[in-house]
Amino acid sequence: MSDLEILFNHIFYNDDFLKILASTVVGALIGLEREYRSKSAGLRTFTLISVGCTIFTILSEKMGIAVSPDRISANVVTGIGFLGAGVIFRTDDKVKGLTTATIIWVTASLGMAIGDGHILLSFLGTSVVYIVLGLFVKLEVIMGKYGRTHNYRIVCEYSPDCFKRLEMIFEQCNLTAKREKQIINNNVLTSNWSVRGRSSKHDKLVKKLMADNSIKELEF
Repeated sequence: MSDLEILFNHIFYNDDFLKILASTVVGALIGLEREYRSKSAGLRTFTLISVGCTIFTILSEKMGIAVSPDRISANVVTGIGFLGAGVIFRTDDKVKGLTTATIIWVTASLGMAIGDGHILLSFLGTSVVYIVLGLFVKLEVIMGKYGRTHNYRIVCEYSPDCFKRLEMIFEQCNLTAKREKQIINNNVLTSNWSVRGRSSKHDKLVKKLMADNSIKELEF
């Protein structure tokens, strides 16, 4: 056997190489899905997270074998939490990035599983991630048709009966409305409502509000 063949066998039949290769595939599969949906973390991010967690787990076993083989890998869980927190942000009254942060956390666990030699478990976990991200999105759309909560910000001229008038509009559209923060300034009311109901009812509500001449601004 030549030196080249020995080197080839040493590299490609090495457990660490196979683990890193598997973690690259797992991270890339999840990253492709996120990239397709144009999320803040995409292909490169999830691939590097998976590979990085695999390497840290391998090093944890090699460097801490005499004392604590899980010391380094245990801190990966804490470190990945800070990374996930970086993609969560708040806009107006909505929190975005929670799903991406959760997938970062799951991807880290898949990379660690590969680093510990549980490659089949990691690919099974990747399949579950794809099912949740693909199938559950369709389920959310179906459920949204039967009931979805939207936040409305309505600006109109203030009058003693304006709250009752808005509540009547919600009732006419068969929607359940909850009054949130209300601001009155210079006889102008900024009214915030949390409204739940079918998507078709929300569409009907928007048309009614836009047709109301007393409403100056509408945000939803």
